[in-house]
Amino acid sequence: MNKEEVDQQFEKVLDSLAPQFGGEIDEQAILFLIGVQELGKGNLKFTKTQKLDVMHIAICTLLTPYGYYEYEGLDKDGWPHWKINEKLPPLKPNQQHLLIKQAIVEYFIANELMGENDEEDNEDIESDEEE
Repeated sequence: MNKEEVDQQFEKVLDSLAPQFGGEIDEQAILFLIGVQELGKGNLKFTKTQKLDVMHIAICTLLTPYGYYEYEGLDKDGWPHWKINEKLPPLKPNQQHLLIKQAIVEYFIANELMGENDEEDNEDIESDEEE
């Protein structure tokens, strides 16, 4: 996906989440939601450190398909762990932001978390790429 397509699809992710959360939601909140989802422990009260760990779970989950991390398994407390396969190349802040947005979009598509209309739009983009 190019930047324009990523931005368009990311807006659809935001739009799909907004009604559930009473308005606008930002990238950091989406990372937290993904981390909570991947942790699989439901709606818990987290300490500040645990909140950072939850966001780290999201980042590792999102970047695993790109080969940067490899899932190792759960620790004794049921928290997932990854090992670094490859260091991220030096990226400018706008490049980092785009990578995370693209990974979020791909996560929502892969986990079928976008509405039916959004999936149809994704199929249109994929068919355009094949032509």
